[in-house]
Amino acid sequence: MHVAILSARSGWHTDELRRALTERGHTTSLAPYQAMVARIGCGDADGVRIAAGDTQRPDAVLARIIPNGSLEQLIFRVDVLHWLEDQGIPVINSPRAIERSVDKFYTSALLRDAGLPTPETVVCEDFGTAMAAIRAMGEVIVKPIFGSMGHGLVRIADPELGFRVLRPLEQMGAVFYVQRALAHDGHDLRAFVVNGRVIGAIERRGVDGDWRTNVSRGGAARPIDLCDQQRQLAVTAAAAIGADYAGVDLLPATDGRTYVLEVNGIPGWQGLQQATGIDVAGEIAGLVDAKARA
Repeated sequence: MHVAILSARSGWHTDELRRALTERGHTTSLAPYQAMVARIGCGDADGVRIAAGDTQRPDAVLARIIPNGSLEQLIFRVDVLHWLEDQGIPVINSPRAIERSVDKFYTSALLRDAGLPTPETVVCEDFGTAMAAIRAMGEVIVKPIFGSMGHGLVRIADPELGFRVLRPLEQMGAVFYVQRALAHDGHDLRAFVVNGRVIGAIERRGVDGDWRTNVSRGGAARPIDLCDQQRQLAVTAAAAIGADYAGVDLLPATDGRTYVLEVNGIPGWQGLQQATGIDVAGEIAGLVDAKARA
């Protein structure tokens, strides 16, 4: 089987995926999204080529980090993934799951519709409505709709600070995503879900007083065994966005409940693998096998 990996760049994660797929006897290729070529009405050349001049049709496509670009470029890249699926080529994760997970508003809405406990959240374009949400909630986290690894998050407990943060965002034409900050003991959990089961989890803590726990920002991680309820929350959250594999962020709060914060449909796992020793790429390679053979 030939598996094409689409990624913004080569690196540890793509190396791990190629290693795991090769160990299963598959061939792989790595290409940037910008190299994809779609031909329509071109006879035998019709369809998508992962890279210009590529004559080998992949049996499966692994979609990794989609690079920044213009709105046209981003829509085209995701549309190509949709068309590959329409041609019967499994794309993992599916473009629909990627579209859902990169949008914090849509993810939050789907988690709520799935009956999962999520923090109180207000999303709007109106400055006054966003400020009213800050005053009503007391302490909030303002997040960009699109973003990962803790970039762009601001914790606000004072309406005056909220005013200073939101006013420039308004001038930029941003959408306000205001979420209640939940009381907790300084850690959260990252569960890694593959094919409907949690393969491993870590507890993450910020360092040097940073309330953000992302390992990519230097957060400390240690392996942890989730309870059955937390496992079910993670599995249900991944299913809510239709992800074949996902990183699910859980927050045990001081009120005794565990909340689902986010679902990452293009997750990294270097920190989790270092902490747990789990061969995550091997698990994903097994998932690719199952999807392609199905």
